[in-house]
Amino acid sequence: MKPTSATAHNTSSNSATKASTLARLRNPLLAAAFVAFTTLVFFAGRSTAPQADLVLRDMASLKLAIQEQQAEVDRLRIHNRHNVDALAIRLGELQAASTRLDALGERLAQMGQLSLDEFDFGEPAPLGGTSDLDLLGPYTEADLRVAILDLGDKLRRQSTQLDALQSLMVGRQLESDLTPAGWPVRKGWISSRFGERSDPLTGQRTMHWGYDFSGHRGTDVLSVAAGVVTWAGPRSTFGNTVEIDHGNGYVTRYAHNKSLTVKPGDQVTAGQVIAGLGNSGRSSGPHVHFEVIRNGQRVNPAKFIKQLR
Repeated sequence: MKPTSATAHNTSSNSATKASTLARLRNPLLAAAFVAFTTLVFFAGRSTAPQADLVLRDMASLKLAIQEQQAEVDRLRIHNRHNVDALAIRLGELQAASTRLDALGERLAQMGQLSLDEFDFGEPAPLGGTSDLDLLGPYTEADLRVAILDLGDKLRRQSTQLDALQSLMVGRQLESDLTPAGWPVRKGWISSRFGERSDPLTGQRTMHWGYDFSGHRGTDVLSVAAGVVTWAGPRSTFGNTVEIDHGNGYVTRYAHNKSLTVKPGDQVTAGQVIAGLGNSGRSSGPHVHFEVIRNGQRVNPAKFIKQLR
């Protein structure tokens, strides 16, 4: 049976949490760090979901294909129209390729779990336009001119929808990176949960405001989301403590560490080592006391711990 260790804290520290959070948000240096951080976190040092990465890579390929088609349509507009037959064949090929791009755009929207009502790449041309050129029937230079204009409009619409889709996916991934998820230790086990319990040092009934993860002394303590370090050092009964503000109303706290590897103002990514597990402060054994604070209020970390990134 694995030994247990637990944190002993009283309820009075809840008000201190609110005050310390407000004080940190008033620090202009930390605010400036957040501005720089949120523009970089999506592009560097992230722990990304393979599905999201695949969608974004395919978006880049689709955007390039649309740009190439737009360039080809522009060339058709100024092409010498003496060879109408050749132009008609090339235009038909471009129309077929555009239809395939519609299918790819719809697939990307589905992979990104986005509403097809908002990203309808297969939307027909507005009323009054012409249908795809009928290569089997008679056609004139005027027919070609109208068909080229219609295709150009369609490509512009595809490009606009793709830009919106890409922006939404980037924003969604950024929000995911900044939301707590997973365990705050490389290896270990849960030794105490959120809620009322008997204080491990006094035996009295007290409120435990977080989760305790026990493990071997020096085990890696990990940030559960990207953010900016707002506290790194001794903190009352918490001992050596790291606090990270994630810029979206979430703050996470990691207490009783043996050693710290970050300092205030550091930008961290999800899964980054921020400390070594220890037994500092008021504690009955080596563990990390982990808290999630949402808009100044400590909340049960259970649902965040269960989430996978």
